[in-house]
Amino acid sequence: MFPPVSIVWPCSLSVDEYVALGREVEFPRPDCPSCSVPTSRWSGYQRQVREAGQYSRIWVPRVRCGPCKVTHALLPAFVVAGRLDVAETIGAVIDEVVGRDGGVRPPARRRDVPHTTARGWVRRFVARRAEYAISFAALAIDLGAEVVTELGRASADALTAIRAAWRAVSGLPGWLGCGRWRFVSAVTGGRFVATNTNSPYLIVGKRRFMPPVP
Repeated sequence: MFPPVSIVWPCSLSVDEYVALGREVEFPRPDCPSCSVPTSRWSGYQRQVREAGQYSRIWVPRVRCGPCKVTHALLPAFVVAGRLDVAETIGAVIDEVVGRDGGVRPPARRRDVPHTTARGWVRRFVARRAEYAISFAALAIDLGAEVVTELGRASADALTAIRAAWRAVSGLPGWLGCGRWRFVSAVTGGRFVATNTNSPYLIVGKRRFMPPVP
């Protein structure tokens, strides 16, 4: 029996638009990540997200794989696994703190999140910066982009590689309008600030990329 996983899909809807659609939201029906066979709809559940200090309850559909009998949650790309705040909020704080070598309190205050929460995001991202610098650069190059990084600056390199990969993929069908941090959430399975340090598969459509180990 394979374990259930969260599958993050490239949703370009705003949180308000997604909430308004409720259970009528149109979502993809991906192949099972374990069996690679088509899945079928299988109920869902409610969960909470926070954006700009406002809380919303969203419907998260599930799909089920017939052969392995496992259900998988389909998270819209603004959702980050195990986190309350949306991908754009988390990414904006990371951009300001990691990309500009700033403090965490001002960007956290501007986005109405506790500074301790924001500090946790930054620490998780920084802990995995070398992995992300290599894996997103590999993804960008595979998609035909050129990545220029600064030797010895792993945190800056991680953001540079993410931007390069996003530029390469943003012209592909389904990605326009998603935004860079939703892209990061989608290809890492919503785990870009997760507590684990296992290298994720980076997923773009039906293509999977196993990033090299730093």
